[in-house]
Formats: sequence, structure tokens, C-alpha cells
Amino acid sequence: MALLLGIDTGGTYTDAVLFDEDAGIQSTAKSLTTRHDLSIGISGAIDGALQQSALDPTNISLVSLSTTLATNALVEGQGGAACLIFIGFKEADAQKAGLGEALGDDPLLVLSGGHDALGNAVEDLDLQTLRDALPALAQKVSAFAIAGKFGVRNPAHELAVRDLIHAETGLPVTCSHELSSKLNGPKRALTSLLNARLISMIHRLISSAENLLKERGIDAPLMVVQGDGALISADVAALKPIETILSGPAASLVGASYLTGEKDALVSDIGGTTTDVAVLSDGLPRLDENGARVGGWQTMVEAVAMHTVGLGGDSQVHVVREGLTPSIALGPRRVVPLTLLASNHPDLVRDTLERQLRAERPGDYDGQFVFRVHKDENQTTGRATDDALLEKIGDTPIALDKLIENRRDMSVLNRLVSRGLVLMSGLTPTDAAHILGLYEAWDVEIARLGASLFGRKRNAYGDGISKDPEHMASWIVDTLISETADTLLDVAFREDGYEIPDLARHDLARAALARRSGLVNLTLSMTQPVIGLGASAGLYYNQVAERLSTSAIVPEHAGVANALGAVVGRVQVRLDTMISEPMEGRFRLHHGDTPRDFANLDLAIETAEATLKAEAYDKAVEAGAQDVTVKLDKNVKRVNIDGKEILVECTLIATASGRPRITR
Repeated sequence: MALLLGIDTGGTYTDAVLFDEDAGIQSTAKSLTTRHDLSIGISGAIDGALQQSALDPTNISLVSLSTTLATNALVEGQGGAACLIFIGFKEADAQKAGLGEALGDDPLLVLSGGHDALGNAVEDLDLQTLRDALPALAQKVSAFAIAGKFGVRNPAHELAVRDLIHAETGLPVTCSHELSSKLNGPKRALTSLLNARLISMIHRLISSAENLLKERGIDAPLMVVQGDGALISADVAALKPIETILSGPAASLVGASYLTGEKDALVSDIGGTTTDVAVLSDGLPRLDENGARVGGWQTMVEAVAMHTVGLGGDSQVHVVREGLTPSIALGPRRVVPLTLLASNHPDLVRDTLERQLRAERPGDYDGQFVFRVHKDENQTTGRATDDALLEKIGDTPIALDKLIENRRDMSVLNRLVSRGLVLMSGLTPTDAAHILGLYEAWDVEIARLGASLFGRKRNAYGDGISKDPEHMASWIVDTLISETADTLLDVAFREDGYEIPDLARHDLARAALARRSGLVNLTLSMTQPVIGLGASAGLYYNQVAERLSTSAIVPEHAGVANALGAVVGRVQVRLDTMISEPMEGRFRLHHGDTPRDFANLDLAIETAEATLKAEAYDKAVEAGAQDVTVKLDKNVKRVNIDGKEILVECTLIATASGRPRITR
């Protein structure tokens, strides 16, 4: 049968799986993800899998890619600069749904225009203001996002703005109605803004993959996993990268089901940057009807109901000083483990850590380094302060205590990190795992130096917080296990309908997990197993499950479940439309570029069904499917007013699905 290649580009590792539809997994390989040039990591993983299998790459008939890059970018606040064009809204509306926080320093342009709930224009579109502003805006941003008031009921103004931006700037543009048909303008605007920010990042990833496949003589369709676990063609993914948020986690659910055969379980995938938890129910991932929530942003992207937290093997370790007894916390920022940085710069890292250990007092920036992601001498940010610090960082890593001179420098550095221009390195759970003998990829002595340095941080009494590297490492790993268990319990409580914030951390929940007895016996346990995925799952998940009084399943190939899930999934496209009754006897179909009116509801429904089925079929084919089938669901809502049946709305949903096309 067909030979398929699955690739997953994560925050830390890039994985590859060669899969035969009859014989199963043929080979797997891992390579470090190289953010400055993604092709290096992808190349290493592909070549590793090919060498291990000794199979002819020209026999590969399908390549599918899953990625956590978009997810990680949202969690870490990264992405390209984008301008939001807000049509028909008030400027105050930009503070709703978290949109103001998401915009940050990016430009917002409010234009008159927009429509009402029935798709009627309420004000003329002000294109002149846009035309005047575009030259300056195009110098500041890499993409545009457009959200018009009731744009899903009539997208005419969004389309007019898009056409003008394309003609004047040539930059990528995202229209909100193309991503969601749901109401709530600010939330659609947020989704569009995030999509615009991700375009350049996903484009680089897809281009890297396509070039590498061509170099190896692999002439096969390239697919990308969406957040709901379905596959789409790379061309479609490049236009709608927001739909790849939770791509890696969604692929991991598909892979988990395939690897374990389990129908009902909590699936927890630990990566370098995030831990992603979802529920497998009757063999299928549960979808979030409210849209994917990632990094604090509530989007309108249909995706797996995934709980994503900034907790992973490469999470930054912090000291939390509340009260007399300090604690430590992990994430949400991902940093490069000290052991990994030292593998490329051993003398720099060792000399710096030893210098800082010799100091009489611990410093605020001890054990931390910074380096540029793109080593381009001509790279600029558009801010003089940012450019100056970027130039100071130079071409090689620099110790943070040699870089930061004042608070302003730290603010600038955080901005550079959020833009993905620089990365930080510091103590992580990965380093702690080296000290405890759980992991042996890099130099354990570097990890010990880093933990010793971190342990010098002072408590309220002026003493160091940790007595030795082993104690510090155990503390970090135990925190990772504890926070992972809390995350799983939070998800379980929420799935059971308990929406109480931080319920997993409540004293009663803590006591019940510990099985404390008194006048009341307290017990708490999970009813379903935990499937642990990710390269480091085997290090921690038995202890996580033990805390939750359940069992852990860490399958063979758990570290490449995402890459496997990328090739065993299906292409699936969902389209919906709505019919309203703006006045008695007139039925309006809100679909396409312009709403259409009908004198008969049956005719409106018949037209909608035919149109929706045809478009869903075509989009499934465009997304890379073959042998496409289309399912149609219809929901008609009516009310009786004074003895007359009045249509509230009629919604239709077409779902087209099929296996991805292969070359042979």
C-alpha cells in the first residue's frame, strides 16, 4: 500500500514518522527544532527516518505536517506585527473580548461603514481614510486583519477593504468572515488579528518543508493538520494559519487513539513549551463549540477542546516570593535549557556560570543568556531602543547580566522576545532531569552549575532557597508533576460541569488527593486512564497518574504521536450558512459576497443546500481530499406570534470529508 511521511515541528523537537498503510510504522526520528532556520530541524528528522528505514523516498505518496508553532506563538505572545482594520465599530469596541490586550502596540484603524444584522449597509464605507493611511501602515506591519460589523451577514465592506490593501501594498490580508460565520465582531476581529500575525511564520514552515521534499525527490501532496484534527492542503493552511493552532495537540489525539486503541481517556501531551490536555471520547476528540482558547485568547477557530498551559520540559523556572516560604513556578515562557545551549557554546556557558557562582552575592540575572534567532546584521525593528539592544546582543549568546543595565533594557528585551527576534536560555525541567539521571542528552555538569546558581536565590531570612543541585532538581521535577496533575484535574472538573476557578487547587481537593482522614474521609480519583505523550512523558506520567489515583499509558512511539497522527487523519471541511426573515414573506440567504432574497422559504433552503453542498465538496477537494462525501445538517427555528409562524433563523451545516489524495 501507500508509504506516508508524517512530520511534526514542535517548539523543541521536530519528529518524523514513515508509515505504511498495511504494515504500520516503519521508522521514526527526532531532530532539534531550529527556529532560526526551520529547514535544518525538518531535514534532520526526515533524513533520520529515511536512513533508519532504508526506504526509497520517491515511493512516498503523501506528506502531512503537524505543528505547535502557531500554538506556541500565541502562548508566548509572538508573531509578526499586524494592523487591524475595524469597520463600523466604535474604538471602544476594540477593548472587548481581549482585543485591546492582543493589539498591544500594533496599529488600529477604525473606518465608518458596516452592516446591520440583516446584512443592510448602515453607513457608507470610508475608503479614502484607508487609502491615506496605507503608505505609513505598510511600513510598520507584515499583514492586515479586517473585521466589519456584521461582516458575516454581508462581507461587502470587508472585501472592498481587502481589495484596496492588496492593490496598494501587496501584503497578506485576513478577512474575519473567511474564518468564522459566527456573530461577535470583537471576537472575530481577535481571531483575524491573530491569523494575520501567524501568516509569515507558517509560510516559512511550509516553504521549508516543500523545498526539502523537492530536494529529496519526494513528489507528493503536502497536507497540514488543523486544530480539529482534520487535514488541509498546505496552500489552504498558508492562508489560514490560525486554523493550525492546536494542530500538534490535535494530531497527538489522533495518534494516541491509533497507538493505544483506547476509546475513552484523558490525553496529555507534554512538549518543550506547553502541555496540552484533551478528552478522547468514544475514540474521537471532543471539539470546543466556543472555539479554541490558547494563550489566554478566546478564538473562533473550531478545534479540539484542548486545555493548553505554558508548562513543558523547557519552561523557565521562577522563584515565587509570597510570605516567608518561597516556592517555584514554571513557565509560561519557554527558554533554551542550559544544557542544550552549552552543547553549542560550552566554554561560554561554563565560564559564565562559574563566574557568577564565585560572586559574593547572587545576581538577579544569574544563569540566564540571550541570543538572536535570526543572525541578520541588517535586521531592524523600527524602534531605536530595540535596535540598539539587538545590536548589543550580537551574533553569539550573551549573559543577561552583561546585557541588562536598567529596567528599560529589560522591557525592551521582553519586547524582542515577544516578537520572536531573540530567545532566552536558563534553568528548566530538562536541566533538572539531567541532574536526577532521568535524561542524558547533554552535559549534566552544566545542569548542576545552573541549579547551584539558582539555589543561591534568597528566601525571606536571607538564606539560599536550596541546599544542593539534587534538592533543586527534585523540587523542579516535583513542581512539574504537581502542576501537570492539577492541569489534568482542572480539565476533568470542567468536563464534568464544575466551572469553579482553580478547583483542583482547593484545600479540599488537595486533601482528597492525599486521602486524608478525620471526621470525614476524603478521596478523589480519576475514572479514566491518562495517556501520556511527548518525548518526556515516560519520565513523569506514572507519578502524575499515581497522584490522581488512576493508571498511565505511555505507548511505544509516544514521542512521535503527533507526527503519526498527521498521516492517519482525514480531510474534513465544514461550511455553514443562515437564512433569516427580515420581513414577512421575504427570506434572506446570508451566503457568499452578497445576501440573496427569496419569496419562498423552501426555495431559499433548496438553494442554500445545493450551494453549500457544492462549495463544501469543492473546498474539500481544494483541501486535498479524494472520494469526498458530504453530510448536510439543518436546523429551522420558528416562533408563533399572534397565530403566525415567524422564522427566527434556519441554519445549515455541510460537512465534506475524505481521505487525502496520494500520488500512487
